Amino acid sequence: MRAPTVLAIDDEPSILEVVTEYLRQAGYQVHSAVDGPSGLRAARALKPDVVVLDVMLPGMDGLELLAQLRRESTAYVIMLSARSEETDKIIGLSVGADDYLAKPFSFRELLARIRSILRRIELDRQTSQFQPMTIGNLTLDPIARRVFRGGQELQLSAREFDLLSILMRNAGRALSREELLSLVWGEDWIGDPRTLDVHVRWLRLKIEEDPAMPAYIQTVRGHGYRFAGPEELE
Repeated sequence: MRAPTVLAIDDEPSILEVVTEYLRQAGYQVHSAVDGPSGLRAARALKPDVVVLDVMLPGMDGLELLAQLRRESTAYVIMLSARSEETDKIIGLSVGADDYLAKPFSFRELLARIRSILRRIELDRQTSQFQPMTIGNLTLDPIARRVFRGGQELQLSAREFDLLSILMRNAGRALSREELLSLVWGEDWIGDPRTLDVHVRWLRLKIEEDPAMPAYIQTVRGHGYRFAGPEELE
């Protein structure tokens, strides 16, 4: 079985060198790019499992690259930024990033986040008991990692897919914010809990007829979220 492929895109040679070497020692195939245009070309050619993407890039910034990538790929994307403004993080997540690390960051933490998502993807591929689920006009195939609404395929990020999968698998049950963060981001994940709300908001934009009045993903105030049961959508 081939090793997962990681594409690191950063214009800082020192960071790129350490990330590349660190992840190679961990057993991944690692490729790199130093600007936006070459990063996009590499992503299209390599079809990586994971993209580690810096926000500030020459030629095409990371947010623009991410927006383009999200139209073509479901790769897991971790955004990196030397800037600490809250808006950078929210914009990155809203455009379709799966995770976010502020510079300077721990290479061990980066590796932990990559391992967490790849374990989940591999589990979904190997577990044949997870048959396609259909609720309302949504169908989710956990093995192929594809989602359809009324027969039309939706382009979800890796985190969006995992979040929707967990919610649909527990349809009718209210899941706490802590449960969802643990199940989707991993028990050892350390980050901003508002990441969950951002992903729910953008997931609603893709699956709901009216995101302002969601029929599928319902907010349970003071607790978390629940996915409507099949009988509620009949």
